[in-house]
Amino acid sequence: MSELKNDRFLRALLKEPVDVTPVWMMRQAGRYLPEYRATRARAGDFMGLCGNPELACEVTLQPLERFPLDAAILFSDILTVPDAMGLGLYFETGEGPRFKKIVRTEADVDSLPIPDPQADLGYVMDAVKTIRRELNGRVPLIGFSGSPWTLATYMIEGGSSKDFRHIKGMMYSEPATLHKLLDKLADSVILYLNEQIRSGAQAVQIFDTWGGALSGLMYLEFSLKYMQKIASGLIRESEGRKVPVIMFTKNGGQWLEVMADAGADALGLDWTTDIGDARRRVGDKVSLQGNMDPSVLYGTPARIREEVARILEGYGAGSGHVMNLGHGIHQFADPERAKVFVEAVHELSATYHS
Repeated sequence: MSELKNDRFLRALLKEPVDVTPVWMMRQAGRYLPEYRATRARAGDFMGLCGNPELACEVTLQPLERFPLDAAILFSDILTVPDAMGLGLYFETGEGPRFKKIVRTEADVDSLPIPDPQADLGYVMDAVKTIRRELNGRVPLIGFSGSPWTLATYMIEGGSSKDFRHIKGMMYSEPATLHKLLDKLADSVILYLNEQIRSGAQAVQIFDTWGGALSGLMYLEFSLKYMQKIASGLIRESEGRKVPVIMFTKNGGQWLEVMADAGADALGLDWTTDIGDARRRVGDKVSLQGNMDPSVLYGTPARIREEVARILEGYGAGSGHVMNLGHGIHQFADPERAKVFVEAVHELSATYHS
């Protein structure tokens, strides 16, 4: 593997000194970029794009051509794991992800295989290898997965949900069945992320998109417990350097103290949490990633810079901060506004690292 030319993202996650605050954006390879939409059209559909390592590489690199980002993130989807379990993932226009088979009973859970990451998800590993080769050490590559709780919500609901009726029904009426599913998913994610790391991922993020839909006790029992299991099972050193782990629970700011003890190197914050308050609460246990509201990118360049300055000031001096949005960039965001955001982070953060 080629020498890493820009490692400030990895260094910040490990609280090592950096020259400026590193920055990347969740969903940075996505629908807001016209070149992404063109490549997706060539692929035929979203899963055709995910399943083609060359095209997945192409869209992963597209934002790096536009913006001075400090990391690339593998272009894939969190639902590749349940798809590899035989549930038949597909996407309805305007409706989001759907599964042909859903999981509602203990027998359904028992019948699910634990996917072999090479045999069943080899296209993802091929994409990781292709991206690493094409990056040629430019910036680190982030691998990722969904959290067991988040994956289970889609598998049990059959797609996106507003009320989580079926999974919460199982949680309160058949908790042992749900635990069995979450345990199987945690084992699957450990295998999946470790294979991404072996293939070239230099950091990994666990996306707990729906953990914030839980009450406090239920979050600890049904979400955080399984992310902790994953963190304890991951390869933490590869190619002679540490492989940092980021946990991101959307709407999870109230649980930062317990999350900081769950084994990750960094916690992602959405925009509802004040980053200065978060830093005081977690102390030196973890780094923090985030957390500008993606809607700020609808604002003027001056307003975007003002918000970047506010977040940088909120975090304060020293390493341990990776600037990001508080969730994925919106599909209607102007790429030129995204460029203002990324450039402002580097320009305005230098003073905090002198």
